[in-house]
Amino acid sequence: MNTTKKTVAIIGGGAAALMVAAQLDENKFDVTIYEKNAAVGRKLLVAGEGGFNLTHSEDIEQFISRYTPASFFKPVIAAFTNTDLRRWLQSIGIETYIGTSKRVFPVKGIKPIDVLNAILDVLRKKGVTIKTKYTWEGWDDNEQLIFANSFATGSSKQTYRVKADIVVFALGGASWKVTGSDGFWARYFVEKRINILTFQPSNCAFEIKWKNEFIEQAEGKSLKNVLLRCSDKEKKGELVITKFGLEGGAVYALSGAIRTQLNQIGYAELFLDIKPMFSLQEIEHKLYNRGNKSLSKQLEDELNIKSVQLSLLKSVLNKEEFTNNKILAARIKKLPLIITATAPIDEAISTVGGISLEEIDSRLQLKKIPNHYVIGEM
Repeated sequence: MNTTKKTVAIIGGGAAALMVAAQLDENKFDVTIYEKNAAVGRKLLVAGEGGFNLTHSEDIEQFISRYTPASFFKPVIAAFTNTDLRRWLQSIGIETYIGTSKRVFPVKGIKPIDVLNAILDVLRKKGVTIKTKYTWEGWDDNEQLIFANSFATGSSKQTYRVKADIVVFALGGASWKVTGSDGFWARYFVEKRINILTFQPSNCAFEIKWKNEFIEQAEGKSLKNVLLRCSDKEKKGELVITKFGLEGGAVYALSGAIRTQLNQIGYAELFLDIKPMFSLQEIEHKLYNRGNKSLSKQLEDELNIKSVQLSLLKSVLNKEEFTNNKILAARIKKLPLIITATAPIDEAISTVGGISLEEIDSRLQLKKIPNHYVIGEM
């Protein structure tokens, strides 16, 4: 080992940890990753099963505005933007493309494991050491990191103590325990008097108590090209109707606003615009003068409202409201839906909570423990 190098211990082996290790200068830092699973990158691989969305291509200012609080994250993201990420991926052999939703994906034929292997190849070339089955268990009295190592047999454990010049924590949030993110680490920070915010689900399914006759017809079906509002937030996109409630990009994007209402009043009120491409006046006009057509046929011919949207409208409106053109038009533009709960935290795509931003400086360093940094979902 070159003694002029600083030693860096990265705790956790997810995407954030791997990216940090890939960016550190191997001439200045001697880097070791400690991962409690048998292999690194498990959440990255699991996330790739549903379409491997690497980033978003939107303008950087709009991109930064998606983060809360944007003022805190702006310098961090501006230092390595969504465009920088695409260029870096290209430099390691991962070509990407922009989908119709402006999300960025690997080109066809490149699988999540290929992306992971490309990053691991970078780490190998940099001389990064990866130690698996090392579970972090806090600090000892001399401020050394404590690790429990479980070997392949699972029957023997050994405790190790590590002293590093720089420590980077990338331990994830509190969902998808199967991948290693369980939030168990929080207790060790509490012992250091570091404020931990309660973990809550984000980007998850939300519960709606559908009528039985509706869910029998609509379960698993999609509502495409809709607009969803909650409080002062809105998002266009797609929704999937499930027996539990709603999933999909449009409702995931409103997770923060929904969570706020759930925490404050015990439920959240959403408003669904089934046809955001038409104004209220245009919809009213299309509903009149239908001649001998049934109302359902008129809705299909003039507004392309088919079975699932029709069933949803009928489940919310009574017969008098449904047959009143003015009320029906208003509800097509603003259909109220009541969220009663989030999915269980372990089923969430991600979580909010963890270490309070008040505990870290602009460089993501813990104020109470110098040279210790926290990154990623934790």
